[in-house]
Amino acid sequence: MPTTLPRVKPTVAKEINKILFQLAKRDQMSVSAKTLELLKQAIEIEENITLIKLSETRERKKKQPTRFS
Repeated sequence: MPTTLPRVKPTVAKEINKILFQLAKRDQMSVSAKTLELLKQAIEIEENITLIKLSETRERKKKQPTRFS
């Protein structure tokens, strides 16, 4: 039965393709499943970086002295 999930077809360099196949084989999963797993991890890392930057910005603002006019 065809899936209703949206499709993404990235074009990757030969070396990345080779690594994806090796990782998928090692983990006994399809290349598609491995690619999805890696994409999810990358998105989580990006989200963490954004939250860290936001936190650092808030901390810097907190440490600034309050000025009264």
